[in-house]
Amino acid sequence: MAFLLAVAVVLVWIVTGPLFNFSDTWQLIINTGTTIVTFLMVFLIQNTQNRDTLAIQLKLSELVLAMKGAENKFAAIEDLSDEELQELHEECRARADTTLRHIEGRKTYSAQDNRRSRPPANKTPTRKAS
Repeated sequence: MAFLLAVAVVLVWIVTGPLFNFSDTWQLIINTGTTIVTFLMVFLIQNTQNRDTLAIQLKLSELVLAMKGAENKFAAIEDLSDEELQELHEECRARADTTLRHIEGRKTYSAQDNRRSRPPANKTPTRKAS
């Protein structure tokens, strides 16, 4: 609806061009109008983004609180200071590194276990009797 209104305003402006001999005032009207609309849209878009971000944070907080074993301190993480966020980031990175080493260790152990349980490969191809 807003887009159609904007298109209508521009069309009216274009049609009135010959009436005003495409004067500087005629051009100033559209320039001023678009500047004002752009200025107002910045605040509208910012408000919409803030609402969307808050909704996402609430959904994520609900998931964190609902998960068994999750740390509830993550539910209100957006309220932490920059220093607290940095400390938490370093803590999470350390936990991720530990988890990665644990997974890689399990893969190595599993690969070694698979090699031990497999029979040796026959390197010479066998021919079928015809």
